[in-house]
Amino acid sequence: MQVIAYFIISLLASIAGAICGIGGGVIIKPSLDLFHLDSVATISFLSGCTVLAMSCYSVTKSMRAGESKIDLKIGTPLAIGAAIGGVAGKQMFSVISASMQETAGAVQALCLFLITLATMLYTLFKARIHTRKIFNLWVCLAIGLALGIMSSFLGIGGGPINLVVFYFFFSMDTKTAAQNSLYVILISQITSLASTLITGSVPPFSWLSLILMVAGGIGGGMLGRVFNKKMDNKAVDKLFLCLMVIIMGISLYNVFQYS
Repeated sequence: MQVIAYFIISLLASIAGAICGIGGGVIIKPSLDLFHLDSVATISFLSGCTVLAMSCYSVTKSMRAGESKIDLKIGTPLAIGAAIGGVAGKQMFSVISASMQETAGAVQALCLFLITLATMLYTLFKARIHTRKIFNLWVCLAIGLALGIMSSFLGIGGGPINLVVFYFFFSMDTKTAAQNSLYVILISQITSLASTLITGSVPPFSWLSLILMVAGGIGGGMLGRVFNKKMDNKAVDKLFLCLMVIIMGISLYNVFQYS
C-alpha cells in the first residue's frame, strides 16, 4: 500500500508540476512528510529523483517537438548558478539535520510555508508589480545561486520560487516561465544527484519506491504536457494558486508534527 501511495503522489504532483513549471517536488516532499512514509533525507532524495525524471522528459520532449520557449541565454547561467547553489544547500541541510535531527523536518516545513506564502502573494498582485528584464550574466548566476540554495535546502527541486524569479526579473509570461523553470530544475537536479552519488551520501531507500516514483514522474510529465497545451495562462495561474494553498496547509501541519 505504501509503494502505491508513492506512485500516486508522484504522478499527480508531476502532472501539476509539468503544467505550472514547479517541478513537482514542492508537492511530493511535504506530502510524503505528511504521512511519515520515510525519513526526511530519504524523502528528499526520492523527490529529487522523481523531479529529475519529469523535468528531463518535459524539457527534452519540448525541444524535440520544436515547442520550446526556453531562453538559453538567461536559463543557462541561472541553471549553472542553481546547480552550484544546490550543492551548498544540500550541505546546509546535512549540517542542520545532524544537529537538530527530528526537528530538521519542522525547519524545512516552516521555510517552505513562508516561501510559498510569499510566492502566492506575489502571484496575486503581480499585475500591479513593475517587472525587470535582466540580461547580465553575473546577475543571472547570482540569482541562480540563491535559487539553488533555497531549493536544495528545502528538498523541492525549484518549485514556485523559480516562477516568481522568471516573472519579476525577466518579465516572462506564465507558460514561458514554466518551461524555463523546468530547464533550470533539470540542470540543478542532475548536479544534485551527481553530488549525492560522488560523496556517497545516498540515504537508505527502497528500489521499488524509487522505480514507481520515477515512473509516476515521467507519466505525470507526459500528461502535464497534454493539459498544458489546452490551458491558457489564466487557467495555469489558477491551478498554481490552488496548489500554493494546499502546499501551505500541508507545510503548516508538518511544522507542528515535526516540532
